[in-house]
Amino acid sequence: MLRVLIVDDEMLARDELKYLLHRTKEVDFIEEAESIEEALDKMMDEKPDLLFLDIQLSDDSGFDIAKRLKKMKNPPAIIFATAYDQYALQAFEVDAIDYILKPFDEERVVQAIHKYKKMRVPHPAVKEESIGESSSQTGKLAISVDDSIVLVNIKDILFVGLIEGEVTIQTITESYHTADTLAMLEKKLPSQSFSRVHRGYIVNVDHISEVQPWFNSTYNLVMKNDERVPVSRTYAKELKKRLGI
Repeated sequence: MLRVLIVDDEMLARDELKYLLHRTKEVDFIEEAESIEEALDKMMDEKPDLLFLDIQLSDDSGFDIAKRLKKMKNPPAIIFATAYDQYALQAFEVDAIDYILKPFDEERVVQAIHKYKKMRVPHPAVKEESIGESSSQTGKLAISVDDSIVLVNIKDILFVGLIEGEVTIQTITESYHTADTLAMLEKKLPSQSFSRVHRGYIVNVDHISEVQPWFNSTYNLVMKNDERVPVSRTYAKELKKRLGI
């Protein structure tokens, strides 16, 4: 059973989400906060497992809480719950595990809870020590997919990207949608082969077929499966240096 803190400055939104969370039968404690400072105080007192966090609060942005949590030891997980869909990419950059929109859909709330539980509990078919092993030692990447832990050959991964709100791992032959965040996967993937090229993409440089100039000093990468991956200005210089171009 989970401990949840809802952070939203709209009482009706808090009440709606609280009702839906109780209906999941997965949550045994729900606390509420309507401001950042109140949320931080209640996090210290109540030690929630999970935060349902609005983005636009009356006193500030929900992203401010997310950034502070990244500096904490064992922080609660974050699910953004907002009326605005344009912040999804930014939300996953601060390691949010999901992003749900108002008005809340009961099935979507249930999915978000299950997604959190999958990320926190190792699948019984995989030994815990094997999940914790370094990917550079095993040559495989352990990822959460549906109700399983899938082991993917690292050398077969072309790129990892945030596509239509889902983190996707594209290999030579398969695509996997995972509950893992880009930040989590970047830590697992070996830096000698993988490089961040965009806030929403990590590529295997060994699988780049072509670098195409785009506009305003950006580029498109043509991968070995002919898919295009964008390179933003932020990462272009580092990538060119790495490729020797």
